Amino acid sequence: MSNHFAELAAINCSKYVEKKGELSYLSWAWAVDQLLRKDPAANWHYSDPLKWGETMMVVCTVTAFGIARTMHLPVMDHRNKAIANPDAFQINTAMQRCLVKAIALHGLGLYIYAGEDLPRTEDGDKPMDAAITNHLQELRDASLNGMKALETAWKAKQAAVRDALKDELPALKLAATEAEKQAA
Repeated sequence: MSNHFAELAAINCSKYVEKKGELSYLSWAWAVDQLLRKDPAANWHYSDPLKWGETMMVVCTVTAFGIARTMHLPVMDHRNKAIANPDAFQINTAMQRCLVKAIALHGLGLYIYAGEDLPRTEDGDKPMDAAITNHLQELRDASLNGMKALETAWKAKQAAVRDALKDELPALKLAATEAEKQAA
């Protein structure tokens, strides 16, 4: 049996992340393309938006590999603040973002949404630079080959890189353990 979550999580999404101000988004078209390449039978549906006072929340359920996962997302502006009385365009934009996040629940680009943003620097002010993000992806790739491969890749990284990514290590070890279980 294949670990579909691990397969999708191993895909490097960095080239497909779009920036709007300080916020990062994964292209919905690219995310759908990648999902359907792995599971042509995948599908999704939107529930009726939920009203919260003057604001709204959209709901999307993505079914992939026979598993349904649901995401909720407020209709927000470019600063991630809920919009009062959103119009149809704002609701549609939120629906597409919600679709991508529901796909992420199946593994594709989930790391992008950790803390609702790209990984942060130690001071928490700005996204981690592309080089560190690439190191993280290399470690994710290694984890798919088991714990020994992860340990080798981790030890090969410079101390500064290991320090920057130390909070990611438990998740990497979990992925490596899962990969070993799937291989057994």
